[in-house]
Amino acid sequence: MKNKEAQIETKLHPIIKTRWSPRAFSSKGVEQEKLHRLFEAARWAPSCFNEQPWRFVIGIKDQNNTYTKIFEALAEGNKIWCQNVPVLVALCAKKTFTYNGQPNQWAFYDLGQAAAYITFQAMAEGLYVHQMAGFSAEKIQKAFAIPEDYQPFTVMAIGYLGNPDALPEDLKQSELSKRTRLALNQMVFTNKWNQSAFNE
Repeated sequence: MKNKEAQIETKLHPIIKTRWSPRAFSSKGVEQEKLHRLFEAARWAPSCFNEQPWRFVIGIKDQNNTYTKIFEALAEGNKIWCQNVPVLVALCAKKTFTYNGQPNQWAFYDLGQAAAYITFQAMAEGLYVHQMAGFSAEKIQKAFAIPEDYQPFTVMAIGYLGNPDALPEDLKQSELSKRTRLALNQMVFTNKWNQSAFNE
């Protein structure tokens, strides 16, 4: 399952072409130096006013109870396939600007950019990432005494690819299916809404 390339319409960087979100992860641990590089990549993501509103809580399986706390906050459907995931990360965004205390309405956009930087650096390291909305933000907030000004927004699974045969049948079929996306003419417009910016 290492080759699940996008059906692209133009030439793209191989990291973008081959990136996808698996559910079958190997239990093999992630090297500390690779993890370090993932979050160093996130550190250099762009953000509004260079606020850098992202914060990360990293749980490494069998290392401490951080992993267990994040795992216990996952929705039941995600717990099924996360059994082997070696690294779970809770991603949080600071809701106000540090310099003036006003609401930062771009915080979650910026957090998303940092997550993308992690994702692409992971691909460069031979790792894969699966981001999840299915978790309890309240449990994460409480488990790690996260200040009210920070909101847990997503959880990320990081690791090496595993065997799809280890998944329940419905998840296995999803794992083996082709990747799909809307066509560019459905999302990129010019002149007026729904008028494609590209000649297709």
